[in-house]
Amino acid sequence: MSNTIDIPRSRTLGPVADLEKHLPSDWWRTLFNSIYLKTDGDVIENNHNTQQEVDMLLQATNLDPSHRILDLCCGQGRHVLELYRRGYEHITGIDRSRYLIRVAKKRAQQLGYTIRFSEGDARKVRLNESSLDCVVMFGNSFGYFERQEDDVAVLNSIIKALKSQGKLVMDIMNGEWTRNHFEKRSWEWIDENQFVCRERSLSQDRSKIISREVVVHAERGVIADQFYAERLYSFEEIKEILLRLNFTNVTHHADVTGSSTRDQDLGMMANRMFISALAPEKKAHVHTGVKKSVCVLLGDPRLSDPVKRDGKFNEEDLNTIKILKDNLKKLTQFQFQYVDHHQKFFDYLKQDKPTFVLNFCDEGYLNKAEHELHVPAVLEMLNIPYSGASPACLAVCYNKSIVRAVAHALEIPVPLETYYDPADQAATLPSIFPAILKPNFGDSSIGITKRSVVNNSEELVSYLDELKMVLPKTPILIQEYLTGNEYSVGIVGNNGSFHALPILAVDFSSLPSSLPAILGYESKWMPESPYWNNIRYLEAKLDPEIERQLIDYSTLLFERLGCRDYARFDFRANKEGEIKLLEVNPNPGWCWDGKLNLMASFAGKNYADLLAMIIDAALERLHQDKPA
Repeated sequence: MSNTIDIPRSRTLGPVADLEKHLPSDWWRTLFNSIYLKTDGDVIENNHNTQQEVDMLLQATNLDPSHRILDLCCGQGRHVLELYRRGYEHITGIDRSRYLIRVAKKRAQQLGYTIRFSEGDARKVRLNESSLDCVVMFGNSFGYFERQEDDVAVLNSIIKALKSQGKLVMDIMNGEWTRNHFEKRSWEWIDENQFVCRERSLSQDRSKIISREVVVHAERGVIADQFYAERLYSFEEIKEILLRLNFTNVTHHADVTGSSTRDQDLGMMANRMFISALAPEKKAHVHTGVKKSVCVLLGDPRLSDPVKRDGKFNEEDLNTIKILKDNLKKLTQFQFQYVDHHQKFFDYLKQDKPTFVLNFCDEGYLNKAEHELHVPAVLEMLNIPYSGASPACLAVCYNKSIVRAVAHALEIPVPLETYYDPADQAATLPSIFPAILKPNFGDSSIGITKRSVVNNSEELVSYLDELKMVLPKTPILIQEYLTGNEYSVGIVGNNGSFHALPILAVDFSSLPSSLPAILGYESKWMPESPYWNNIRYLEAKLDPEIERQLIDYSTLLFERLGCRDYARFDFRANKEGEIKLLEVNPNPGWCWDGKLNLMASFAGKNYADLLAMIIDAALERLHQDKPA
């Protein structure tokens, strides 16, 4: 690992009178990165500490090598690797930090260890119910969330994953000791070039300790100014919570004192409690063999569809539906029924109320793209659980200029853009060329053709006039035309527990040079077009940091825009290589030859696997959202 934190200079806040006012509610999303491994490396990259803590675990639990163990909030995987080295091969590591999980995977690969590491939210552990013998949380990984209810959600998630009377082990800060002994200020050299200054204070209600770190490079200056916090629990307080959740045998085995290879500030690792408990007893599940019923909502082949070729369902559309049904048949745990007659939607949903709907009606109600949100709106009115995005999410993402504004506010790069309203006769048209024209509202690339890319004012005005005829009264976005590589990111999951599919790259190299390299209407609906046969989709070969950045942008947008279960995010680079957001696709195309399934195939998954992932994500979300 490099001795230098390769991060640009950062803005510092200067003196801060109240640390609590500057604490982000979700600080834990961004803190655990390469800087964390450097600033805290004297403790958390310390082999002596790791071995001592694993020794304590084995002494407290008498774990057998055959037991299935989860290290929840495993960080860079140091305890998982040590346990595997000692013969505990049935072990999994989960952490919220994509960076740390990537480090853990790389280290395991270098050692030749076959270990499953995955990204996930501790409140939503996505493992089979009652599948684990032991869950461990090492190194103050408990108490990060703003609300104490989220700490309880973590424990409930653990209960679900543990077998009856399974073991929970927690290594958490001694809250009572910390309130009275924490260091208010400290500083130390990380290496020969960098040092970190820390200050700490208690929250106003004394329930948390809040820390600030300013990391400084001798030549570059400040490279990080960050805040974080942890809730303070005494043993009696954490015991009371565990007992309330029906854990038993809650035991405080010992106090843990970490050591520093730099002999410096231990911070919140200075005095911790090593605690174990037994999960509640669970009643044995009786398997009835009854399949879960799933109602699949689809577009209506009886009606016209202005987006499709010749304005109607074609042979390839009907074949796509047949392939969908053939692959859903492979999911033998479900029983599927299909509804595509839109005129009878309401009667069916009222009279034969489904227990769960797989909403694949991305054509929209009555095959009108602008009415896509109507389908989930009806399902919500009838209180029918369903997969995919809510009406609010679909409404927001249908408006491309709003998505761009949200991304810009999140500091996600976006193209330069001018919003043109056809009703505004005094509008000033941009003079940056080449540019691309897109309808602000629309689906399936309608209105985006080879003529959308314009190189001068005459071409711009000409195509604007054409769009006014095709899409009257529709606002037009005039964007800088990005000419670099184009990528798509597929996300499946919810609530911070996401599965990012391998990133897809668009290969325009076989397209005639006379045509603009875009994925427009011709590439999706016109088999006779050069776009149809000369564009390929490949697994992207990206620098790991760029890959991480694209996935981070996508998951951030997924959460901020309210996507659910699955979504796709499209990006493209400019000629300088800066990658910018093109659009967000909630409820993206589910068809066998669509981008999402291509990305799943890069991960070795077949079409049925992808469909199962979408259904499982929705059912898991609905289960988690049930009131306790």
